[in-house]
Amino acid sequence: MVANVHEAKTHLSRLLDQAMAGEEVIIMRSGRQLVRLVPVDMAPQRRELGSARGEFTVPDDFDAPLPDEILEAFGS
Repeated sequence: MVANVHEAKTHLSRLLDQAMAGEEVIIMRSGRQLVRLVPVDMAPQRRELGSARGEFTVPDDFDAPLPDEILEAFGS
């Protein structure tokens, strides 16, 4: 469902009901997407710092200079 700002102001209750029913509701202004209405329980969870601990290790040479052939690929 796509609605412009005027429609959203006029039919906010209906749009909220549609979003709560699982339908994606996009509100637009001047042809640009502004916001997407989603139920709070569907909103992304906050990420927990350190939650990937132990899943990978950073190599000792992580910050070593890149080889010349890779630098050349970036036009350096």
